[in-house]
Amino acid sequence: MSIVEGSYYFTKDHEWVKAQEGKIALVGVSDFAQSSLGDIAYVELPQEGDEYAAGDVFGVLESPKAASEMYMPVSGKVLEANTSLEETPEQINENAASAWVIKISFNDESEFENLLSEADYEAMLKESGH
Repeated sequence: MSIVEGSYYFTKDHEWVKAQEGKIALVGVSDFAQSSLGDIAYVELPQEGDEYAAGDVFGVLESPKAASEMYMPVSGKVLEANTSLEETPEQINENAASAWVIKISFNDESEFENLLSEADYEAMLKESGH
């Protein structure tokens, strides 16, 4: 599988990763995740330089309804955390597709094969009644 720059790839846990030029990617949460949580009031971000394996918890979203951990879609190193989310976490509610949480340098392109395409993710949501 070759990664298509600018395309979204999803985890079954509702995170997305969007490959950029080189081995850089943005990571965020899906529209389904933000709508399930309701009004996001707080975002716990990782530190620049932190490294995670695919599936590791890298942060937390909190709303009046619940707290939800965010999981790394692919292994990588945090290049930047979107610190504007600390002041205005509602950006995620307003547009989950553009409100990236972290920018990473990913280690292994082949890990994208374990993720869902946008169409497969939508099909998964539909099958689960969402």
